[in-house]
Amino acid sequence: MTQPRTVLVVGGGAAGNAVTILLRRAGIAVDLIEAKDDWNATAGSGITLQGNALRVLRELGVFEQVEASGFGFGSVGICAPDGTVLHAQDDLRTGGEDLPATVGMQRPRLQRILIEAVRASGATVRLGTTAEILDQDADGVSVRLSDGTEARYDLIVAADGLGSTTRAAIGITDKPEPTGMAIWRIAAPRPAGVVRTDLAYGGPAYIAGYCPTSETTLYAYVVEANRDRASIPPESYAEEMRRLSSAYGGFWPEITEHITDPAKVNYTWFDRMLVEGSWHRGRVVLIGDAAHCCPPTLAQGAALSLEDAWVLAQILTGTDEWDDALFQAYYERRIARVRPVVEASVQIGQWQLGGVRDADVPGLMARTMTMLRELP
Repeated sequence: MTQPRTVLVVGGGAAGNAVTILLRRAGIAVDLIEAKDDWNATAGSGITLQGNALRVLRELGVFEQVEASGFGFGSVGICAPDGTVLHAQDDLRTGGEDLPATVGMQRPRLQRILIEAVRASGATVRLGTTAEILDQDADGVSVRLSDGTEARYDLIVAADGLGSTTRAAIGITDKPEPTGMAIWRIAAPRPAGVVRTDLAYGGPAYIAGYCPTSETTLYAYVVEANRDRASIPPESYAEEMRRLSSAYGGFWPEITEHITDPAKVNYTWFDRMLVEGSWHRGRVVLIGDAAHCCPPTLAQGAALSLEDAWVLAQILTGTDEWDDALFQAYYERRIARVRPVVEASVQIGQWQLGGVRDADVPGLMARTMTMLRELP
């Protein structure tokens, strides 16, 4: 009997979990290692999942759980800082007409759903574990893990995020670069009238927005110019976010009442990165944030990562030849889709930073989202 191929997936976020599930479905032996002991099961506030992300989650077999756990909607509102709705626009159904345009949900809940699916797939999972030494040749990679074990794999999939140590270990020097913006986020109770994402432009922040994540919850965010993190003590996070959000009307006063615990407020800079040329070196291939990241102005970070996993799994399971040509084909297929999303996401932020009033933000968003209706 032929031995199944073996793959080590480094990183248990959306991309790593998704590729693990898909490869296991094809009968490939997969070990997944994750640096965090808790598998990031509690981290984050909320996430906006547009149709192209939902399409992959359906392929993973978890869409029904996602839909039941989240809050689906089909439009976005543009508001004045006082809360007046200036315009409401239907969202494009980028996953197809048989899927919602958008589902908002609590990020920890999405992670737990994916964790359960990985466990059910039969993959071997090691938490609190990293890859320390990679030694590869033409046929595979020998690895020493931080727990002292050693193993050999036909392929390593690096899904270890923005600060990917695997990316650096294989000689790819790209690193995330700040775009000049930063975001404050918090999970809070959902006011009854919040049934979609509303975005306010102007006021003390560039953007103030929220997204319903369940029948009882939402996540809210305000975007400003980035500041030196050292100048913002973590114990002041609630006060800082409350200072910004208190200038907005509509549902914001009700949301702001719940911005009280600094430990529940997340402050993050917007970053941009796109690895060009190829996303592999030998038998190590990058997916997700290890290969690209963009500011959340189009809410496409997780969607692109999930698409990477889907496409890579299709390519790996469609042939017996795992070689440079195959991995380059994966890159070529993905870069044509990822590059315009990264560039559009960054451009929208730059227009806002520069105060460009005549910028065609709606047009750029529409063109980019229309492209995403096509299969990845």
